[in-house]
This record gives sequence, structure tokens and C-alpha cells, in this order.
Amino acid sequence: MNVSGLCLRQFNYGSSTGTSQRLLQVLRNGQACPKCVLRYRQQNRFSHSPADDPNFSSIVDNPPTLVRAGRRHGRGLIILALVPITAFALGTWQVQRLGWKTKLIAKFEDRLVREPLPLPPQVNPDAISEFDYRRVYATGRLRHDQEMLIGPRIREGENGYLVITPLEREGNAGTILVNRGWIPKKLKRQPDRKEGLPDGEVTISGLLREPWKKNLFTPDNRPELGEFYFPDVQQMANLTGSQPVWVEETMDPDLLKDYDRKAKGIPIGRPAEINLINNHVQYIFTCYFSHAMDGGTQTPARHSEESPTKQGVAVKMLQTLVPEWK
Repeated sequence: MNVSGLCLRQFNYGSSTGTSQRLLQVLRNGQACPKCVLRYRQQNRFSHSPADDPNFSSIVDNPPTLVRAGRRHGRGLIILALVPITAFALGTWQVQRLGWKTKLIAKFEDRLVREPLPLPPQVNPDAISEFDYRRVYATGRLRHDQEMLIGPRIREGENGYLVITPLEREGNAGTILVNRGWIPKKLKRQPDRKEGLPDGEVTISGLLREPWKKNLFTPDNRPELGEFYFPDVQQMANLTGSQPVWVEETMDPDLLKDYDRKAKGIPIGRPAEINLINNHVQYIFTCYFSHAMDGGTQTPARHSEESPTKQGVAVKMLQTLVPEWK
């Protein structure tokens, strides 16, 4: 191997500008000894910047040029543009839902403050929706032998069941289904809660209701095993020979009485109040705020003292569509 060439030891690195330029020229022309070149590179690999090279071109002197290739707008840009449009559409839909839910709650509250009605002997199931949340009362005998437990249901962090008992009324009045309330899981067996099984004639005061429906995650009831996970009124009525009428027994909230009922296995009824969830205001603000933020990031503009902020745009949209917020 040819190892001939100038020895770089004769150059005093950094002694003068002329010596340094002469050294670089020897290195470029390949006139230096290979061993010296290797030693020079190892010793100076961190001591030189790219600007020392006369052929170096800075990005400041020659900025790159962005060239659009292919289609004018890619899929990503189209999807990004759809985000604020979708957010605005969802916000408008939530405004409509808010109006519907507000009217529904007002209608139920109006029914709730009226005097209780005696439940008619025969109730048309198709008309129950017109009396949903109406306070009623009925007298009869509780059929504990046909009791059904819906669960598990959690109350204040404790597992338990809802007690559903048919109320057999006298005369030609039909039997109805009564949701008596909640009991703890440990008192599931009737012999463990005899005080919660009243004999003789009783009067039940409660709300005429359309019970909740099962969702995708709720399993089907298995009545042959005595397992119920949601109130299928028609199914329960067929099992007990009752009318498909659902009454939820109500009680005044009382911490001490509820504690005593829980210990004795007496079902704890629900309070006579509306329990509908109304989160549409939060959804509206979230959707319109997302619309304002996403729309602003895609159409940058010069801001002045007179130009509205993104938050101001969102608030103005809400005040326009929901007058109560002005």
C-alpha cells in the first residue's frame, strides 16, 4: 500500500492563517500521508464547523423552495377541514337537544307538583307516556311469593337489588308492578328481611313511570333462573299475571330512616323528583369552542384590537343560538 506523502507534522496547526490554508490545500489535493490524514481527522473532528469549508452553502443564503407535488389538496387537509364543520353541526344538534330536554323536564316537573291521583282499575299501557312522572297511589296486597329482584344495582357504593313486587288490588282492579326500592345484596333472601315483607292491605304512593330500557351491554333477563337485569315490564307482567303498569314507590329522603331500613331489609324507595341528566350545555360549549379553535388554526389572519378572539366567537355563537345566555 502506498503510504507516501507529505507528513503533516511539519505544519504547526493554527500558527497562522497562511499555514492553515496550506494545510487544507494539501489535504484536498491528497498530498498528505494517509496515516497523518487519519490522525488529523481524529484530532480535529469536533474542532471545525461546516462554515470552514469554502464550498459550504448556508440555508440562509440559499433557502429551500417548497414545491407542491401531485394533487392540490391531500386527504389529510380535507379531513382537517371537516373537523370544524362537524363540530359546528354537532353543536347545533346539541342546541336542539337542549331545547327538547328543557321542555321535557318542565313538563315532568309540572306533573310532579300536582296532587296524587288514585290509580284507575284498568290502565291503558299506550297512555302511560302521557302520565309519566305523575304521582299516583294504589291499595292492595303485595304478592311477595312473586317477588322479582333486578340487579346488581349500586347505591352509595354498595351492591344490591331493586325489589319488584306485584300489588294485587281488590275487585276488578288489575294487579300492577311496584318497584319498592333498593335492598343490600346480603339481604337478598326473604327469610333475612322479614320486616320488609308486610302482610295484609297496604297503600303504595309513587310515580307512574316508563322504566329505563336496556343498552347494548345489558344481558337479557333469565326469568327461569330468577335473574333480572333490567325492567322488561311486559315480560314481568306475563310472568305474574299483572297489567304492564310500572309504579315506583317514593319516600322522603331521611338519612336515619334509610339507615334503619337498610339494616332491616326494608326497601328504600326513590325520592319524588326528576332524575333526568341534562349535560347538553357542556356539549354545546365544547362543540362550538372546538369549531372556533379548529377553524382559526386553518385560516390564520392578522389580529387587531377590533378583531374578535376565538373564545369571543364561540360565546357569540352560543348567545345567538341560546338567547337565555345573553
